[in-house]
Amino acid sequence: MERVPHLVQLDEFTYRIDPSEQAGMRVPGILYSDAALLSAVTGDPSLAQLANVATLPGIQQAALAMPDIHFGYGFPVGGVAAFDLQEGVVSPGGIGYDINCGVRLLRTNLTVDQVRPRLNELIERLYREVPSGVGSRGGNPLTPGEVDEVMADGARWAVAHGLGRAEDLPLQEEEGRLPGALPAKVSESARKRGQKQLGTLGSGNHFLEVQAVDQVLEPEFAGVLGLTPGRVVVMLHTGSRGLGHQVATDYIARMDHRLSSEGVALVDRQLSCAPVASDDGQAYLGAMAAAANFAWANRQAITHGVRRAFSSVFGQPDTELDLSLVYDIAHNMAKVETHRVDGGEKRVLVHRKGATRAFPAGREEVPAPYRPFGQPVLIPGDMGTASYVLVGLPTSMERSFGSSCHGAGRRLSRHAAVRTFRYEEVTRALRERGIVVRSASREGVTEEAPGAYKDVEEVVRVAEGAGLTRRVARLIPLGVVKG
Repeated sequence: MERVPHLVQLDEFTYRIDPSEQAGMRVPGILYSDAALLSAVTGDPSLAQLANVATLPGIQQAALAMPDIHFGYGFPVGGVAAFDLQEGVVSPGGIGYDINCGVRLLRTNLTVDQVRPRLNELIERLYREVPSGVGSRGGNPLTPGEVDEVMADGARWAVAHGLGRAEDLPLQEEEGRLPGALPAKVSESARKRGQKQLGTLGSGNHFLEVQAVDQVLEPEFAGVLGLTPGRVVVMLHTGSRGLGHQVATDYIARMDHRLSSEGVALVDRQLSCAPVASDDGQAYLGAMAAAANFAWANRQAITHGVRRAFSSVFGQPDTELDLSLVYDIAHNMAKVETHRVDGGEKRVLVHRKGATRAFPAGREEVPAPYRPFGQPVLIPGDMGTASYVLVGLPTSMERSFGSSCHGAGRRLSRHAAVRTFRYEEVTRALRERGIVVRSASREGVTEEAPGAYKDVEEVVRVAEGAGLTRRVARLIPLGVVKG
């Protein structure tokens, strides 16, 4: 068992792992947490993973972990690291298997009182319109040529093919299309996995949730976002499906082979990597961008299904129900960005694994309507707890390369959750609180039981206290579709 690195507390929300804690650490590890959350990771392998990340070549300033940190593949989930473009590396384990898993929020002009009488019908219709579950397929089948087009154009392809509105595009991170995609670097097996999965939710922690705005904490920005108390919204969370998973699998194997042939030994083989500037590094980044674009198209196609479901249940065109996109934010990505490093501006490759961008007001990457306030940050809780809309702060740029947490973060593994919770008990407890659940499997509910996650209120409090984000609105669940 790996030795758990010693943490030095710097302030109420910041802990440090000194480079002396482990041989080969080039920079310190920094964890944003507090005493309550720390108890969930004390003795957890995720802290050793954070120290391991700090050993990678070309890493800049520190290996970082967000308040929702938990054990992952290579990097901890909630891990952030930036690398020099010449001397640094790109690591698929620092991005994750579900490339561009992301969260999208739609608003409606409906109130809770209008939706509650039809909630069961609405959840059932959403379940039918958006296929879910392990290996789910049948949303919008693609020809092989169309798969390449989707990987090149992302959400733009979906909108051009009738799966959305033109005004959806500017309100997505990267406007729903990451530059530099190289579909030719994606394997045939990955393409085949994607052919039947566009517009599908998948399984695991992916969901489609009907929510209500419960509290507004920053009225001016919430007003711009169209979030008022009692307003019904829809949050969805999914990514690049089997296509992205296969890209990660293919390139981890490719980088493993490269390291083995060069006789390079890493402190953890799951950190398998290649120099950013190498052929393998550039090929992976092109394939990753292609998978990311597939994910944006997937969420766009799901959005079309959500609009059809609402229109069917409420008997009105979706435009009359509003159903406008508020924002779409990504995690599990690597991006070349400009940050302040060692006193100067520098282009670096930022890995965010289970972490999201949290840029402040004034950054050109923030959509124009939101630029005076900052980038919206969407933090889902779990099926039974609140979710949050937050906004990035200027201090996030200096503290976390403009990053924040991506959710509540697991407290129990999926296997542990299945052993701990019973389907009947979880659904009964949710039903007693008026929350309707529709799932493709019983495991989809027990794996994602509320008790399997950290307290989202505490996670958000730490993110705010650490200067990464500020709370804008609190959302509570009404009904959820799970894989």
